[in-house]
Amino acid sequence: MRQWNIGVYFSLRFQEIAGALDSSLADANITLVEDSHRNRDCQVTLTLKQSFALLESLRTCWSEEVFIFTCSDKFFRLSLQLLSRYSTWLSSHLVAKNACSSDSSSNSERAINKPVEDFIYVMHDVGFLVAELSGDYLEHVLCRLLESCSSEVLDLVRRGFLQAIRSLTDYLPILKDRMVEGISERSVEDLKQLKGISATYRMTSKLPVRHSPYVSAILRPLKTFLDDERVAYLSKELKNELLHSIAERITSRYHEMASDVVNLARKTESSLLRLRQGAQRRAGASSDAMDSNISDTDKICMLLFLDIQEYGRNLAIFGIQASHITAFRSLWQLVAPEDRQAQISF
Repeated sequence: MRQWNIGVYFSLRFQEIAGALDSSLADANITLVEDSHRNRDCQVTLTLKQSFALLESLRTCWSEEVFIFTCSDKFFRLSLQLLSRYSTWLSSHLVAKNACSSDSSSNSERAINKPVEDFIYVMHDVGFLVAELSGDYLEHVLCRLLESCSSEVLDLVRRGFLQAIRSLTDYLPILKDRMVEGISERSVEDLKQLKGISATYRMTSKLPVRHSPYVSAILRPLKTFLDDERVAYLSKELKNELLHSIAERITSRYHEMASDVVNLARKTESSLLRLRQGAQRRAGASSDAMDSNISDTDKICMLLFLDIQEYGRNLAIFGIQASHITAFRSLWQLVAPEDRQAQISF
């Protein structure tokens, strides 16, 4: 091939390879690959159209039919650009997922409406791509196509690829946190019923004898998530990490909301007590009889204590020991009676 044709050749290949990936990444939605793609041996473990397009484009760069040694530096640069574009798509998608619902962009609105469980596909594909590209793919590039280069050049190429590939792993903690946040927020909807406890036990002599109905629903979103067929794409280790992270986040919110209820009850009770004592002093009456009654705060704490014991038993169903969660220990200290403070048991 003449020298003056090499630039034209690479330009055409660039448009072909980069264009195919750009076309796939133009869709802000998480899009599953078609069944025909799933049946291809090299792609059997990828789930998303965007991930499939990236790996296809990267492999095309260094295939025997496309690669020419004279353009090795250009194909190397193109490979890094492809990884960067995929990384940008991941970043943009996560931003869109977390954007305000008033965003006028139709792509952002579609992304927002996607369930957080779809991030399982992204986490799976990123993990697969990192393993594949830093393993067999990189060795293919170095050993088969760049074997004529010096060891110094090979080392630079290796480090360049690994740096670009590892940048993908930076999104895994973000994806995990998005999933934990999304699932736990569903549980918060049931926890909002805590606000009604104060009204139920204010100005009444009735004492709680069983836990509140809302407790049984708190962990329902977690169970629904674990029963979802998409969870099969998670490794056992990652599934366990998500399980414990979601439980910890829910328990933390539980503690925050219960603290608000108890603190508000105490402030309200303190204000009412001062008013009553002032009225009694003016009337010359004794406050002994009133002081012997069980306070509203005590009744609220009694109910919350029943609630968190049931919540702890429900956590145990998922294999989680409530006493190992810092927020649960704080919750226990908040509402448990004095003779039960020392040890968490239910």
